[in-house]
Amino acid sequence: MSAQASFRLRGRNPDVLTCIANLSNDEVFTPPELANRMLDTLAEAWAAANGGANIWSDKTVRFLDPSTKSGVFLREITIRLTKGLADDMPDLDGRVNHILTKQVFGLGITYLTSLLARRSVYCSKHAMGQHSIAKSFTRDEGHIWFKRTEHTWVGEKCIYCGANRRDYDRGEGLETHAYAFIHTCDIETRLVELFGGDMQFDVIIGNPPYQLGQSGGDAVGGFAMPIYQEFVKAAKRLDPRFLVMVTPSRWFAGGRGLDEYRSEMLADKRLRTLVDFPDAAEAFPGTQIKGGVSYFLWDNSWNDACEVTTIQGGKPTSPAMRRYLGAYDVVVRRNEAVPILEKVLKVNERDAFGNLASKVSPIQPFSIRTNFRGAEKKSGMKKPVLLIGNNSETYIERADVPRNDAWIDEWKVLLGRAYGAGDSFPHQIYNHPILARPGTACTETYLVIDRFKKETDAKRFARYLRTRFVRFLVSLRKNTQDIYSERFQFVPDLPMDREWTDEILYKNYGITKAEIAFIESMIRPMGESDE
Repeated sequence: MSAQASFRLRGRNPDVLTCIANLSNDEVFTPPELANRMLDTLAEAWAAANGGANIWSDKTVRFLDPSTKSGVFLREITIRLTKGLADDMPDLDGRVNHILTKQVFGLGITYLTSLLARRSVYCSKHAMGQHSIAKSFTRDEGHIWFKRTEHTWVGEKCIYCGANRRDYDRGEGLETHAYAFIHTCDIETRLVELFGGDMQFDVIIGNPPYQLGQSGGDAVGGFAMPIYQEFVKAAKRLDPRFLVMVTPSRWFAGGRGLDEYRSEMLADKRLRTLVDFPDAAEAFPGTQIKGGVSYFLWDNSWNDACEVTTIQGGKPTSPAMRRYLGAYDVVVRRNEAVPILEKVLKVNERDAFGNLASKVSPIQPFSIRTNFRGAEKKSGMKKPVLLIGNNSETYIERADVPRNDAWIDEWKVLLGRAYGAGDSFPHQIYNHPILARPGTACTETYLVIDRFKKETDAKRFARYLRTRFVRFLVSLRKNTQDIYSERFQFVPDLPMDREWTDEILYKNYGITKAEIAFIESMIRPMGESDE
């Protein structure tokens, strides 16, 4: 065994890949612990689908990381194969060379990360270098490929990833972030060009870039567009036996431009396993990713329910549950929530109750922007309207309210459009409801949740919104700070002819003591001080 192979493959502490800081939103490095957890999930699924066979003892299995950064997936795969193939291939140098030249492949996402990945896998940033543990490569990049790729502009947008030209049409000194794996119409042919020969991969695994920043937007600055879904879709087109990827969990119930992707994922019965981390720091220590992260295992031969697990505090919150994700139009995150939701929907259907989403206003109820400020005093106005804004109350002429003039004369219950509570439990979910009397309007800081002719009904409704029951149902569709109508799709539109308390609602929907305890562990009480 060579000195290089011995140094590379023996266990070391600490692992340098646990010490690397993330470079950007594109380069969130995968901790070895998470990578190995994903590989364990893969090995279990492979064994289940192949009569108990050990994937790490198969010298024909081919792996691809289409967005390699630190090289951790390829490194850990190599370590496992090196152990698993020992009986079949006793010579260590020959075994390692076979694995690196025949079984593990990667596409770097930047020049810097491609060097890092080669150093992790080959022990040298040059695959043909003096210290490389691979001995039969004929090109210096080996099978961890990277070359600068350009966007394909049609007008101001890239046709492949939607990048904005003014942000990413860059000179040679800057990375384009045009990732090769998704910047092609024919990924199969592209991989043959890159690696040569038959490039059918058995396993595609990785942690793709999450988003591309975009300039423009409103006065508060730009926004980011998700991009990870394009890697998932491209990987599926390659028709691997297994696909394992870690991504943000925002796609479960929202995310800009993710509606089509979510529908496809929910309908895809090849999703075999889904492991969710509501607090992303449990998967990526020291990193904040709003809405959490998750990884899934997609099995080309699977056609059944998906096994869902939620990790919190380092352990599953409940036993894994097999369920059809497509039962709803969002992923219901917690297994414990599913029977509660089923009871609510069953009673709603029985009693012909609608849902509250149909009552909630658009994002700009009166088409008045957040940064608009009216007059401090109403003196001199013909028909002054009290304008409720972000920590402000000013006045505006009624004639200057752009839309929904009739709402001004009604009682309204408002909620702040954004509420972030971190990743700890129990949550509040949204801010206190605000009771807005006739003669008022609001800026887009708020949504109008419902409108009433009578003050009594409006007050009852505000109290209904404060119940843990309602906020729990909203939480099933809310994994970011934003509030909008779709979040209330599971909330019953009950008549306000009585007071609705948690006790009455629990009894009405047959919620058990154990289920009540779960709800109250997730949702904290809300007082009436802001009514």
